Amino acid sequence: MNFPFYIARRYLFSKKSHNAINVISGISVCGVALATLALVCTLSVFNGFQDLVSNLFTAFDPELKVVPAAGKVFDGQDKFIVALRKMPEVALVCESLEDNALVQYQGRQAMAVIKGMEDNFTELTPLDTILFGKGDLLLHDEVADYAIPGVQLLANLGTGIRFLDPLEVYAPKRGAKVNMANPAASFTGGNLFSSGLVFAVNQEKYDGSYIITSLQFARKLFQYTTEVSAVNLKLKPGTDVDAFKRKLEKQLGERFRVLDRYEQQADTFRIMKIEKFISYLFLTFILMIACFNVIGSLSMLIIDKRDDVVTLRNLGASDRQIVRVFLFEGRLISFIGAVAGIVLGVWLCWLQQTFGLISLGASGSFIVDAYPVSVHWQDVVLVFVTVLAVGFLSVWYPVRYLSRRLLSK
Repeated sequence: MNFPFYIARRYLFSKKSHNAINVISGISVCGVALATLALVCTLSVFNGFQDLVSNLFTAFDPELKVVPAAGKVFDGQDKFIVALRKMPEVALVCESLEDNALVQYQGRQAMAVIKGMEDNFTELTPLDTILFGKGDLLLHDEVADYAIPGVQLLANLGTGIRFLDPLEVYAPKRGAKVNMANPAASFTGGNLFSSGLVFAVNQEKYDGSYIITSLQFARKLFQYTTEVSAVNLKLKPGTDVDAFKRKLEKQLGERFRVLDRYEQQADTFRIMKIEKFISYLFLTFILMIACFNVIGSLSMLIIDKRDDVVTLRNLGASDRQIVRVFLFEGRLISFIGAVAGIVLGVWLCWLQQTFGLISLGASGSFIVDAYPVSVHWQDVVLVFVTVLAVGFLSVWYPVRYLSRRLLSK
């Protein structure tokens, strides 16, 4: 067995001549463990919220979306897009066209995003899981075009779910200058009737802005023929999404971009990652403060073991080995605190997942009743490495300095 490690282990678990040193050593281990526990739980909560948001977007965003690399639209009859439909991994292709428009209902106005979809949109994502109301899930028939608006947008316009009058939709004519004498002539318009359904994603970006309607209505409103703003893909079960995405990017070339669900919500997930990283930095700083307890414990231990140092030197131990004894002591405290903190942190996360111990507030006020948590092994490894690195580095210089001063005497 490594001689310095053996002595350090005996020092850690044996009774000291002054009981206060045992107490401070225990406090040091608890401080490191609590800081580690806080890191594990906090990062897991951020993972839980990220997974929750991902599940909410799943019903609205497709698995993969092909968009133009430049501009807003591209020709849906492009040879590359036609070839895409024949790829064996693709189960469904749904074209869509979306752009901003003005929506008016009985004198009340709001800006909205008109999202025109093909008739097979119901097979693209589990949209029915976010729909409310009573009506048929269709976007048009021989007589009229229908709207499935966001619930917040309807509230802003003051309509009910089944509004009686149609929504008046206006969009500026492409390439036309505004006629100041007759501004209405610079806009195209159309009417959307109630389908009896609304959607609720519980995200302001969607619920307060989007209206889903037919692709033919969107093309007529924005004055397009075969153009689309995106081609949405549903892959066959068992397909590796990341591998197929790379294959598709290579096939389509630089004119198109292929976005997965995370990239479709890049801004949202980027903000969440930044918040998670900042929380990690703050808690690491708290961990550094907790390591001052370790330095205090080691300082008192070095003073307490002055007679042992003399004995070890008489037995032939080198100064380097004696310094390593106290270094190993600090590392053992950090290691035990890290392991205990991770075990307790993972256990608390399991309790929260299973029983929802900490709630978000009044039942029904939020999407979920309790704080969502999700433990990722990458975060556990990161926390373990961080605690060991901070613990080892924080004791290195103080221990070497105090040990040398003791040895010089």
